[in-house]
Amino acid sequence: MSTTTSPPAGDWIRGITIKQPWTACILTGAKTIENRPKHWSWRGQVLLHAGQSIDRPALRLPLVARTTRSRGLVTGAVVGVARLADCHQDPLGSPPCTPWAEPGWWHLVLKDVQELAMPIPARGQLGPWKPTEDLVAQVHQQLPHLRP
Repeated sequence: MSTTTSPPAGDWIRGITIKQPWTACILTGAKTIENRPKHWSWRGQVLLHAGQSIDRPALRLPLVARTTRSRGLVTGAVVGVARLADCHQDPLGSPPCTPWAEPGWWHLVLKDVQELAMPIPARGQLGPWKPTEDLVAQVHQQLPHLRP
């Protein structure tokens, strides 16, 4: 019998669906932001969900190719957890906050990224989404210290 307690119930975690290879770049720790067309007000823990599709042209970008070298590109699964710490746009005319930043887009700042040892098949959606209790429980099995 397990002595590990379940994560607390509540509205403390969200999911974010990201196409590959961008998800893999985040998992390596190299890509610390995710570009989005709209501002996100959510702050806190997010499940990193690798979407079903792969951005094939991105695989040819030198920055992406160097970062994802010899990494498998899992799709359709939760592959990690991060803390969404901020959401900002770079001031007009200023240099990008990171080499991964797209001008004019909102940058979700991801910290404390943790990769799951075993991806968990799941369906995501656009925008921040609320994961099921079962999905959070499966993530908690791999990351028992995960808390709000």
